[in-house]
Amino acid sequence: MQEFIARHREKVAGTLSGFDRLVFRGTLRKIAYVDGMQHYLRANDVLLKDFADHVNGVTEQVKKASLVEGQKAGRPIQYLSSPQVSKEELARAIAERDGVKEGLVCALTCVEPCKTFDIYRNADAKRLELVARERKCLFIYHYSIHPIFGFMNARIQTWFPFAVQVCINGREWLGRQMARAGIRFVAVGNCFPWVEDWKQAQSLLAQQLKTDWTSVLGRIAKDLNPIHEQVFSKHPVDYYWSTYQSEWAIDIVFEDAAALRRLYPRLVHHGMTSFASGDVMRYLGKRVRIDGQVLGNFAGQVVSTIKARQEGIRIKHAVNGNSVKLYDKAFTELGSVLRAETTIQNGADLRVYRNAEGTHDGQKRWRQLRRGIADLHRRAELSRKAAERYLDAFAAVDDDTTLEELIARSRKPAIWRDKRVRALRPFDQDQPLLAAVARGEFTLTGLRNRDLQPFFFSTPAASLKETRRRSAWMTRQLRLLRAHGLITKIQGTHRYLLTDTGRRIATAVLAALHATVRQLTPIAA
Repeated sequence: MQEFIARHREKVAGTLSGFDRLVFRGTLRKIAYVDGMQHYLRANDVLLKDFADHVNGVTEQVKKASLVEGQKAGRPIQYLSSPQVSKEELARAIAERDGVKEGLVCALTCVEPCKTFDIYRNADAKRLELVARERKCLFIYHYSIHPIFGFMNARIQTWFPFAVQVCINGREWLGRQMARAGIRFVAVGNCFPWVEDWKQAQSLLAQQLKTDWTSVLGRIAKDLNPIHEQVFSKHPVDYYWSTYQSEWAIDIVFEDAAALRRLYPRLVHHGMTSFASGDVMRYLGKRVRIDGQVLGNFAGQVVSTIKARQEGIRIKHAVNGNSVKLYDKAFTELGSVLRAETTIQNGADLRVYRNAEGTHDGQKRWRQLRRGIADLHRRAELSRKAAERYLDAFAAVDDDTTLEELIARSRKPAIWRDKRVRALRPFDQDQPLLAAVARGEFTLTGLRNRDLQPFFFSTPAASLKETRRRSAWMTRQLRLLRAHGLITKIQGTHRYLLTDTGRRIATAVLAALHATVRQLTPIAA
């Protein structure tokens, strides 16, 4: 991000980086499976033959309790015949019509698919059995203007096991934070083309990560089902909270709309023509073959799309439900917004450096990103880095710096830990090294000595001596890049990341080498 901002610093008014959309799901894990539900039934002395009467009775109680607040406040309670209706648009229209500034806006009900339980009559065994089934039931949506989060929604499944979903918007939340702090701003949708104090606004946005989510989400769940403790008095259960979907957005605000309108088509062209399927996979942390082709055992889907929206044009690169996006929006006289965004829905497809499940002082390794809110700060870091590096990939577009100026310093010898290190030769012997370290699969998790060796040695080492020789040779190459400031070591690990300067040099050199004579001839003239 810093590289992109530095490139356009004279045109940029300010930046904001933080969560945009967050969707949490609450699960009563103790009763979310058949054996757990049977424990609940036994605790309440409910026989399987009485299962239907019991759960139907509890469902009716939950429905009434969930809607009682809206009825007392005189807020609309509306049944939707189709789940395809935009509930958010309807709720916003009601809020504007009724002038709602805080509190419940409306309650919307709709029949949707759910995971629940049923009784199966096993004729062979001549007994009743409790089974898990996918069916349809009534969901209740509460749309409200929360005192902390602003406009938000939460829903509850009215059949056991009463799954809950909460959706908030980080920018809505930031707007309320700035209002309380006395910071003036202009909001257009969920972005801010003008803020009185960008630095303080970013500080407020960063504070969102320190939220006690268990307590906050627990209070929202209690509003959805005020009789939760009564229902589970004989078999207490609490919600386990996970992040179903997250969007991290970096907003770069340009003072002059014309500057962004001139630049953005070039960014779109660069993104659509420069990223092949292999590039997109590497960028989102997936491995590909050394030649850049997709691995034969990859069963997912890689999609690059461009979409014209009412607000502007959006470019999107996605792999297995996770994506990075770039789009322009909110063109106003005060400022216009360029947004880079990371969306994570499939955490299992990404890796973070953490302890094993249930341990605090065990050995850390690169493991799957978990959905639980305990991993939310890791999700934030991963999302931020992905969005920043995606944005920096566009920094070379419309760059007036010459390639000679960019690589001038690295083409001279450097001093590393009191020892002289030779000059970098980017167009000669060091070109394969630059191509290797700039590969997309190393963008998020970094690279190691052994990760680079397959790019330079086509066959496995025949002996321990040969293994050590290759490792030592690779170490010298990494030392060369560190000495010239192209890579930096991740503290406490054996991994390295490209610096902003390193990525800029590697991108420019590789682009020049892949350019055609026809492309370069007009520049030379």
